[in-house]
Amino acid sequence: MVQTFIPAATLVLMRNAKAGSPPDLLMIERAESMTFAGGALVFPGGRIDPGDHAVAANEALVSAGLALDDAAARIAAIRETIEEVGIAVGIDPIPDEAATAQLRAALAEGGDFAALLAAAGYRLDLEALIFFAHWRPNLNETRNFDTRFYLAAAPADAAADPDGGESVHALWMSAARLLADADAGHHHIIFPTRRNLERLARFTALEEAIADTQERAIGMITPWIEERDGQRWLCIPEDQGYPTTAELLATARRG
Repeated sequence: MVQTFIPAATLVLMRNAKAGSPPDLLMIERAESMTFAGGALVFPGGRIDPGDHAVAANEALVSAGLALDDAAARIAAIRETIEEVGIAVGIDPIPDEAATAQLRAALAEGGDFAALLAAAGYRLDLEALIFFAHWRPNLNETRNFDTRFYLAAAPADAAADPDGGESVHALWMSAARLLADADAGHHHIIFPTRRNLERLARFTALEEAIADTQERAIGMITPWIEERDGQRWLCIPEDQGYPTTAELLATARRG
């Protein structure tokens, strides 16, 4: 059987905290009723729609220079973040709170993203998003995602407002604190999210995360199962900047 993957994009919004403190990340809690990662903390994001490809091909809205698939993924990450938490990034000029709320409401009503951007006189600044990781797990026979992760600076004093549908709670917290809370049973996180939080916990500022990302070639991460001393481990490559590259399959939440 030919395996199919759902194209998706995720946005890791970071904001530097006070001096000496690690940066905060925006996480959302998915509704328990969701088929994939129900009840888990994830970064904002979702599927890449055909409309995202249409926006990517619109030279009046997007500057040339990125491959169309990459541009469409960035657009999806921007759009989904507006829809899920009401925060706009990668838009020039950055809409204020009221304009973002109007854009979000129009998208919720099925509005065309390209038409909404054009009508408001916006262009997309896709280079505000930094390509961070590319995951394509192939362990779930019913639903597999091909997901690009991007980093971006959160707008100053950005307030996250969950949509109440797919996302029911939002929080700003450091990667290390999120991992500690998950280990204490306060939150659920799936395998790719945990690995990315461990990687992000290494950085003391957004700029450090960006610099590290831009210094390495980003490869596709497809976890695999490996037998070690009679136990099964879920593994990822060792050259992508992740401090932990294997977890016991029995403890790994995958979706």
